[in-house]
Amino acid sequence: MAKAKKTPRILIALLCSKCGAQNYLTEKNKTNTPDKLKFMKYCNWCKERTEHKESAKLK
Repeated sequence: MAKAKKTPRILIALLCSKCGAQNYLTEKNKTNTPDKLKFMKYCNWCKERTEHKESAKLK
């Protein structure tokens, strides 16, 4: 069996701030970036670029 990595990287979801849809999955290093991430990304449901915020829970 393979051992799990012991790194500070965690998997996060990015949610659209306008409609609340989970559009993107990404990783972040919680040691280097302890605050929540915000990106301007394209939302397929809104059909425009909106702010996407980090969510702690994956849907």
